[in-house]
Amino acid sequence: MAKLFLASLSFIFLPLKKNYVLGIKKGIRFITLKSVGTYINFLSYVRPQKAVELSYALFSQPRIGRLQKETLPKILKNTETEIFHHNEHHFQTYVWKGNETKILLVHGWESNAARWKKTLPHLQKSGSTIIAIDAPAHGQSSGKEFNVPLYAEFINKAVEKYQPEIIIGHSIGGAACVYHQYLFPNTSINKMVILGAPSELKTLIDNYVSMLSLNTKMFSLLESKFMDRFNFKLEDFSGQKFASQFNVQGLIAHDTSDKIVAFEEGKKIASNWKNSQFIETKGLGHGMHDDELYNKVIEFLFSSEGSK
Repeated sequence: MAKLFLASLSFIFLPLKKNYVLGIKKGIRFITLKSVGTYINFLSYVRPQKAVELSYALFSQPRIGRLQKETLPKILKNTETEIFHHNEHHFQTYVWKGNETKILLVHGWESNAARWKKTLPHLQKSGSTIIAIDAPAHGQSSGKEFNVPLYAEFINKAVEKYQPEIIIGHSIGGAACVYHQYLFPNTSINKMVILGAPSELKTLIDNYVSMLSLNTKMFSLLESKFMDRFNFKLEDFSGQKFASQFNVQGLIAHDTSDKIVAFEEGKKIASNWKNSQFIETKGLGHGMHDDELYNKVIEFLFSSEGSK
C-alpha cells in the first residue's frame, strides 16, 4: 500500500495531446491517495501507533533526490567536497572556490545540491566562494527521514565551518534557513534570500491530511507525534513568527503561479521581517529559475542599494 502511494506521487510530465491519458493518471492517483487514507484511518482505531508511524513516514521520507558518488551530475563533479558528521548523521557539502565572500545554498524537498545549476553562473559572476549542501535523506547525505529541525542543524554546522555572509534557500530549504536564523541569530550571515518557501507547518500538515482525507483522530495523532518528536505545537512552527525576530537583511521571492507552496506563504514570511523586501514573480512556478529574478538577487546581495 505504501509503495503504491509513493509511486502515485511521482511527477508526470506528458504532452498536452495526451490529456486523456493524463486524466486517467490523475484518476488513479486520486483513488490511490484515498485508498491509503482509508487504510490509515482504519489503523487509527485498531493500531493507532502503527497508523501514526505510517502517516509520518509518508510525510517525511523523500522518494527522489538521492545522488551516487559514481554518477554525480556534471555541475557537482568539479567541486571540493567534504562530509560533515553530526550526531549519528552525516551530510555532504560542495564548494566552488572564489574570493573571501561566501554564499551558502540550501535546496528544497526531493532535490539536491545540483538544483542550483542555473543559479550558479549568476552568483559566480560576483567572484564569491559558493557552498552547497545536501539535505537530510537527500543527495549524498545520510538518513531516510527529512525534517526541518535537523536540516537547520546541518546548516549551522556548515555556517560554523565556512562562515558565509549570505545564505540562499529554496522551498523547504528556505524554511530551514528561516528556522536556522531564528535558532542561531548571531552568526556570520548578514543577508538572506528565501525563494518559494512555506511559512506555516500547520498549513503543510493540513494539506497533507486533506490530500489523504485523514480523520480528526489521525490529525490529533500527528499533532502529538510532532510534539513528542520536536517539542513544539504545529502552529508554533511559523516562518512568519520566526522572521519577526530577525535583524539581518532579507529578500523573499514567491511566484503567483506556484502550485507547490502557496504564494501567500512567502508574503507571510515577509510581513513580519522588518528589514526585508518582497518580490512577486509571475509565470515561474515553484522552481523560480529566471534571469530577471537572478539579476534582482545579485543587485540585493552586492549593490550599494541592496545593502541599505
